[in-house]
Amino acid sequence: MSEPSVLLEVADGVALVTLNRPPVNALNRAMRRELVAIFDAISERDDVRCAVLTGAGSVFCAGADLKDRPSADVPGDFLEHNRITRETGNAIKECAKPVIAAVNGTALGAGMGLAAACDILYASSNATFGMPEINVGLAGGASMLKTLLGRSTMRRMFFTGQRLTAQEMLQRNVVEEVLAPEALLPKAMEMAREIASKAPLAVIYAKRAANMVDLMPQRDAYRFEQEFTMALAKTDDAKEARMAFLEKRAPVFKGR
Repeated sequence: MSEPSVLLEVADGVALVTLNRPPVNALNRAMRRELVAIFDAISERDDVRCAVLTGAGSVFCAGADLKDRPSADVPGDFLEHNRITRETGNAIKECAKPVIAAVNGTALGAGMGLAAACDILYASSNATFGMPEINVGLAGGASMLKTLLGRSTMRRMFFTGQRLTAQEMLQRNVVEEVLAPEALLPKAMEMAREIASKAPLAVIYAKRAANMVDLMPQRDAYRFEQEFTMALAKTDDAKEARMAFLEKRAPVFKGR
């Protein structure tokens, strides 16, 4: 029996999600459906408060599997393919829990889209990032590049298929840190465990706020944050967090 194309491990409030389709973890439809199902489940699992996404081997994700491209001769095939492609990124972006990308090698095309959907990015020193669709006669991914990069760099990469190194991504404040390959996953897991130690409801509210304020004018965003902060302040976990801080002890959260 073949191994799953996406692996899931959960421990200490952290879900480790590993792309597992060697040698380059290219995304096909079945793998996308697995990712959607996993991240939808993470949203509702009480034992998960943060997630880390990485790739097995030395490649994060070299993009979509070109052998799995839809056929123009099959009615609805392109629409179904496009829908599940969108939903893969949306499942990560809209996950109720923060998602950390540990980009352990090449992240191209749809692979770069997965990284762009995550909340926090770490990269190994050998990682490269790109959207090379134009090299195979396609044009897509501008919205993913725009999420991470400024106007000129986004368009240069979009028009040429050129890549950026991990160090160049660090210089552009896209990734948090560039690490040796062996130090990458431990660093991402360390950050995930720190997030998982916070009040669960506060983390969920914070993720929701981060997504919403991206879409709002500053005046509306601040009002939105004030409203949910007021609601959060009335919860048991918020009260416990304040008391534990004042009493200099570890909090005991109930998730309500």
